Amino acid sequence: MNNLFYGGIHPFDGKELTRYSPVKILPPPERLIVPFQMHIGAQAKPQVSPGEEVRLGQILGEINGAVSSYVHSPVSGKVAAVEERLHPNGRMELSVVIDNDGLDTPHESVCPTELPDPSDAGYSAAVVEVMRNAGIVGMGGAAFPGHFKLQSGIGKADTLIINAAECEPYITSDHRTLLEVPDEVLFGVRTLTRALRLDSAIIAIEENKDDAIKVLEAELRGASDIKLRVLPTRYPQGAEKQLIQSVTGRLVPPGKLPADVGCVVFNVYTAWSVWRAVCRGIPVIERVVTVSGPAVESPKNLLARMGTPVRNAIEEAGGLKAGVRKVLLGGPMMGNAIYNLDVPVIKGTNAIIALFPYQTREKDDNKCIHCGRCVSVCPMRLQPLYMYQNERADNLDALRRLNLNDCMECGSCTYICPGRVNLVQAFRSGKAKLRAATQ
Repeated sequence: MNNLFYGGIHPFDGKELTRYSPVKILPPPERLIVPFQMHIGAQAKPQVSPGEEVRLGQILGEINGAVSSYVHSPVSGKVAAVEERLHPNGRMELSVVIDNDGLDTPHESVCPTELPDPSDAGYSAAVVEVMRNAGIVGMGGAAFPGHFKLQSGIGKADTLIINAAECEPYITSDHRTLLEVPDEVLFGVRTLTRALRLDSAIIAIEENKDDAIKVLEAELRGASDIKLRVLPTRYPQGAEKQLIQSVTGRLVPPGKLPADVGCVVFNVYTAWSVWRAVCRGIPVIERVVTVSGPAVESPKNLLARMGTPVRNAIEEAGGLKAGVRKVLLGGPMMGNAIYNLDVPVIKGTNAIIALFPYQTREKDDNKCIHCGRCVSVCPMRLQPLYMYQNERADNLDALRRLNLNDCMECGSCTYICPGRVNLVQAFRSGKAKLRAATQ
C-alpha cells in the first residue's frame, strides 16, 4: 500500500520533450574546468599541479575529512591551471583546468574490482571502499558522499529504497538510464542491497514512467530480491523523507536522518555508478544530463564529462531560443539559476533547463495575501507564511521556533502562491542569517 505524504503539488511536468530521446554522448571539449567542490562536505584536497600530465580516471582531488569525496580527471591531458573558477553555486571555487589531449588514455587505477563473495564478512567494507575510491555521491542532485551514507546504514537499516521517482518537471536522465541500461542499474541495486546485509530492495517509481515500469517488470520477472513499487505521480515525491513515507509509512523526525527510521535511499544513477565502478573501474567522470525546457531548440539527454561547460551542452541541444529568461541547473522547482553559461557540469548536474519569462512566475508587485495555500502544500508541514514574515523582519528566534532549517526548498509554496512571492529565496536567505548568527 502507498502512503501519501502530506502536501505536495502537481506541476506541468514537461517530460515529453526528452522522455523519448536516447542518451547521446557529448564529446568532451578541448578544455575542462573540474571543481574540487562537487559534493556536500569538505572540499577535496588538490593532488596535481600546473603542467602535470594526467590520465582519465586519475585522482585530481583527495578526500578531505570524514564527509568528502574524491575528484577524478574526466579526460587525459595536461593541467593548465589550478585556480579559482566560477562554480555552478555562483561563487569562485578552486578548480583544475585541463587541456584535453583527445586520447582518453586511462589511468592504471581504472580497472574492474573483484568483490568478495556476498557471504564474506568483508563484502560490505569492500563495496564501501569501491564507492569511496570512485567518488560516488548522491547523483540525484544532493551529491552527499555515497560511501559515507552506505557505511552509516550497515547494520542499522532494514529497508533500501532506490529512488526512481524523478518528480521534478522536465528531467528524464534517470528515466532514460532505466530504459537503456536496466540490467546494469539492477546490478548496482543488488550490490548495495548485499552491502547493507539485506535480503531485498525496493525500487520506487512514479506511474508516469510506464515504459520504464514495463522494462523493470520484465527484468525482475521471477526475482524476489528487488521489489518494484509504483507510486502516484506527485511532487516532491522524490525527496528522501517523502519517498520513505510513501513507501514505508515511516516519518523521519525533524533533525533526523533516514537511517534513524531504518531506511537508506539511493538514486537510480547512483546505483548505475556502482556498476560502472565495480565492473569497469570507472569513477564518476561523467553523467547523464537532461537539456530541456521550452526555451531549448532541440531538447536532449546527453552523457557529459565532468567539467564540460554548460554552454557546450546547450549548443549540442541546438542552442537557446530568442527571448529566453532563465537557465537553471537542476529542475524548475529546485534548480539554481546561473548567469554564466561557462560554468561546468558537476556531479549533481542532472539537468539544464531553459525557461521563457512567462514560466518564471516573476512580477514586480509580489505580495502575500494571507491565503494560507503555502501551508497546505508544504510537505514538511511547516508554515511558509510565518517563516517569510519573520525572515523579512530578521526575527531569527522565530525562524528557529518555526524550524526553518527543516525546509528542503522544494518550491511547492512558491509554485502555489497566487501573490507570486518568492518564498524559497527568502528561506535560503533566512538559513544564511541563522548560520551567520552561530559563527
